[in-house]
Amino acid sequence: MIHVAESAKQKISEVRSAGNIADDFFIRVSVVSGGCSGLSYKLDFDNESKPNDQVFEDNGVKVVVDLKSFLYLFNTTLEFSGGLDGKGFHFNNPNATRTCGCGESFAV
Repeated sequence: MIHVAESAKQKISEVRSAGNIADDFFIRVSVVSGGCSGLSYKLDFDNESKPNDQVFEDNGVKVVVDLKSFLYLFNTTLEFSGGLDGKGFHFNNPNATRTCGCGESFAV
């Protein structure tokens, strides 16, 4: 399961409204190679499911993850911070053994 914090839900709704993104688009979360710790998170709107996608709905937000990424993201919570110490979406990933200082990449 991928969890969606209330802060992320609100920001997703704001972004969807500001960008005129249709309701049939969902949040796609994936893990890609890169970053100073080896793996980075990727977050997009998408409306095309692929074979082996894992589909979740939490807090009223549909989240889709490819199977390979899901192995890294199991029980991760998507959050949003608007504070001075790093505004933006971030992932609270219990599977990460280390993260970089900016929190945008991780290792397992």
